[in-house]
Amino acid sequence: MGDLDVGRNAAAAGDWTAAGHAFVRAAMDGSEEGAELAMGVTGELARLADAGSADAAALLAGILLEYADESALPAAVARARAAAEAGHPAGQRTYGHLLASGLGVPEDLDGAERLFRAAAEAGDPYAALNLGRLSDDVDESLALLRTAAQQGIDVAGAVLADRLSSLDRDEEALHWYVWAAERGHTGAMNAAACWYRDGFGTAPDPVQAVRWFLAMLAYGNGDGVHEAIGLVRGGALDEEGVRTAGRLAGDPAAAGSLLPFLPRVLSAEDVSGPGQE
Repeated sequence: MGDLDVGRNAAAAGDWTAAGHAFVRAAMDGSEEGAELAMGVTGELARLADAGSADAAALLAGILLEYADESALPAAVARARAAAEAGHPAGQRTYGHLLASGLGVPEDLDGAERLFRAAAEAGDPYAALNLGRLSDDVDESLALLRTAAQQGIDVAGAVLADRLSSLDRDEEALHWYVWAAERGHTGAMNAAACWYRDGFGTAPDPVQAVRWFLAMLAYGNGDGVHEAIGLVRGGALDEEGVRTAGRLAGDPAAAGSLLPFLPRVLSAEDVSGPGQE
């Protein structure tokens, strides 16, 4: 059962918080209907929040920030603050984000860090990601980013790879770029492709490079196409390598479109020229 159906069933049962969470999950996976349905339960969530539900308040704040227009910002701030003051981890993380960015409230990085830390200690993976980004302690930052990644947050793996790269820990960095790429992070796909092309953190591997350049296409990102063409045109792969890259990327058709760019192998006739012995 998909998240939209889960949300509809929860709404039919009057469980508006469960419905909202399900609709948000669908929206995060790219469903426009999920975003519309999430906005559709805000009235019920507001009633629950007014009755003292910190979970409803935190969820309502997130929905308003993500899917409503700017006029909803004051309401989102108020709901996030209420949830944070009630000790709700998602509310702490959301209000911490507002403090860190100065969105609707005066910027307060110290306050944001305190809230992120409280939420991360309660097990909120996005708070761990945010605190990992904010922390000046290298070891703490790496540990927090790993924690968030291990809980499935793909962007945490990409940020972790960036941090490891800045420390010249290239093999580890490549591992996390690939980890995030495998979970659909297009920035990590591009980074992994470039690193395999150039031999950072590993020996050059043009098949893996073209694989990740092509994989970006499934997410509507064609930035790697010209890079893939350049590798093929330059002779870094033969036909088998191109087809292998396409298979690994899950896009054999895109790989097929690269085949005309393979360098032409000259025959003896081409070398001697017509009419010559």
